[in-house]
Amino acid sequence: MGDVLNGLYGMLLERKERMPEGSYTASLLAEGRGKIASKFIEEAGEVVAASLGEGHDRIVYETADLLYHLLVLLANEDVTLEEIARELESRRK
Repeated sequence: MGDVLNGLYGMLLERKERMPEGSYTASLLAEGRGKIASKFIEEAGEVVAASLGEGHDRIVYETADLLYHLLVLLANEDVTLEEIARELESRRK
């Protein structure tokens, strides 16, 4: 999973730098942190709804959307996956 997340995060950083026309990621980034945060909250709600009876496949689908939007949020704020990994590691006891 780490390779997938790292690859996706790298693509998001590239989109942030180039802001290609027609890119959903670029449009989110252009709209700013409020829109990105709103999308993240929306997707989190969809994961919760899926977990309340929509089935395993729907949970997987909505979680993929949630992770994508989380990575967009992190890229927008210049938070790296390495920073998150270090924080998680520091919490292990």
